[in-house]
Amino acid sequence: MSLSKQQIADALKSVHTSQGDLVSVGVLQATAVCEANASVKLRMPEATPTRELDRVAGDSRAAVERAARAVGIGMDSFIVEFIDVPGEVIHTVRFGKFTGGTGRAETPSLAPSAVRPESAGDGHRPIGGLGPSPARPPASNQPTPQGAARSLPGVKHVIAVGAGKGGVGKSTVALNLAVGLARRGHAVGLMDGDIYGPSLPTMLNLHPLDTAVLAGRLQPFLVHGIKAMTIGKLVDPEKPLIWRGPMAHGAFKQLAEQTNWGELDYLIIDLPPGTGDVPLTMAQLMQLTGAVVVCTPQKVAQDDAVRATKMFQQLGIHVLGVVENMSYFVGNDGVEYDIFGRGGAETMAQRLNVPFLGHIPITMALRANSDSGDPTANFTGTFTGSDRLSRSLEELVTNLESQVALASFAQGQTRPSLTIS
Repeated sequence: MSLSKQQIADALKSVHTSQGDLVSVGVLQATAVCEANASVKLRMPEATPTRELDRVAGDSRAAVERAARAVGIGMDSFIVEFIDVPGEVIHTVRFGKFTGGTGRAETPSLAPSAVRPESAGDGHRPIGGLGPSPARPPASNQPTPQGAARSLPGVKHVIAVGAGKGGVGKSTVALNLAVGLARRGHAVGLMDGDIYGPSLPTMLNLHPLDTAVLAGRLQPFLVHGIKAMTIGKLVDPEKPLIWRGPMAHGAFKQLAEQTNWGELDYLIIDLPPGTGDVPLTMAQLMQLTGAVVVCTPQKVAQDDAVRATKMFQQLGIHVLGVVENMSYFVGNDGVEYDIFGRGGAETMAQRLNVPFLGHIPITMALRANSDSGDPTANFTGTFTGSDRLSRSLEELVTNLESQVALASFAQGQTRPSLTIS
């Protein structure tokens, strides 16, 4: 049994600022409850002193504790996040295990603007010794979450790879795009933002490597010509990540802002499937050049891919195009088999009026290379169907480069040039 959101809101009516109570004057922006854990987001003026924020957080905890005690409910934790007008978290106060305990606020080890992820039971704890997030240019004033986002220092293009459902090969596409771009001389980073099901430790064979922190920054792994970082190297590989939204938000933010990416032409982000918290966090956190949607040919996958496409558009993220993965199967006999019905994703892209980037076949070697952590072999191997696989991947990279150039021009990041010879 837990308090309802309405009960928490009613309790916060007893907490006042100079303008009035938290609910009546619109300070309370969001409430989340999971069993004996609750969190609230409060929007306060940016110039509010920290001591006043801490006072409001303490009064809020006391009010919620009283409401819980009145109905015989215990509370294990209470988190108060203060946000600015665009929705960025500027200060966090956490109260843990305050039922029958001290009720003291816990001070986050990261910078005040960071959200500190924590797990329900065993799982991820933030990497210690990391410095504050780097300063970034001010955000623009657009009405979408992307309008509140800022550019990531040193990174020219941030590209998200998403899918409406799991199992369509989203991580495979993200990885091969990164390796393909690197093979063309670009400086490329790959961030495994699939918080709940990270695949890069296996697909890049990162298991023998240790995570390093240098000068307060996570050091990415240098493999196959790319810089890579994954939540899978920060947690026990066999522990499930049972996280609420704020925890996933914190982990994603830490990977993005506290990894030493250096100067990059492209940062590819492998998102978790679906339309949940992580894509929204990403849209609010960083300015993207665009997103790639991965889909298999069959209708059931298209239905979810349409939702993913519209999600990116609603967040203000330009859709660079759709990739049809598992378009067909190349057997060991070299014969092509249309297992899922080739062309469905391309038709969907045409209907949605978004670019189509290309088809990727399934081959026995593609599966083996992914399991062994050798994506470069997808471009250089001599296995059955290697010509069709490498050709499709190269075509995909070419089309992506073209769409990025068009998007950059449209967003004002580049200007046309005239060469006279």
